[in-house]
Amino acid sequence: MSSPSRRSSSPESNTSGGGGGADERKRKRMLSNRESARRSRARKQQRLEELIAEAARLQAENARVEAQIGAYAGELSKVDGENAVLRARHGELAGRLQALGGVLEILQVAGAPVDIPEIPDDPLLRPWQPPFAAQPIVATAMADAFQF
Repeated sequence: MSSPSRRSSSPESNTSGGGGGADERKRKRMLSNRESARRSRARKQQRLEELIAEAARLQAENARVEAQIGAYAGELSKVDGENAVLRARHGELAGRLQALGGVLEILQVAGAPVDIPEIPDDPLLRPWQPPFAAQPIVATAMADAFQF
């Protein structure tokens, strides 16, 4: 039933100094509990320090990313402004071209000789046609541009 390694509940152990053994076990258990609690507090403190360091690292990374986003927003604003200027210029030039086309038509109807010079084959005059063969866009080049 009972193994020999367990406490004996015989009257001999209780009367002849058995209380000292129980006190000793209680004292050892208390010391063990204190040491366990100390290790637990140390682990908790170490984890807290790790989390504080990670929070500081993440805040620094967040500030860097926000600065980069601000730079990209500035670039976007600049490009949007340039695009608006180019659109306005395009509208102005398209209106002038239409007006010149109307003048040429009136001159032709009136019978006036109209000498239209040949337009040189300049790729800048054909913006809808690229001057080079179309090349595929490499996705990794764009991915590298947006890495933080």
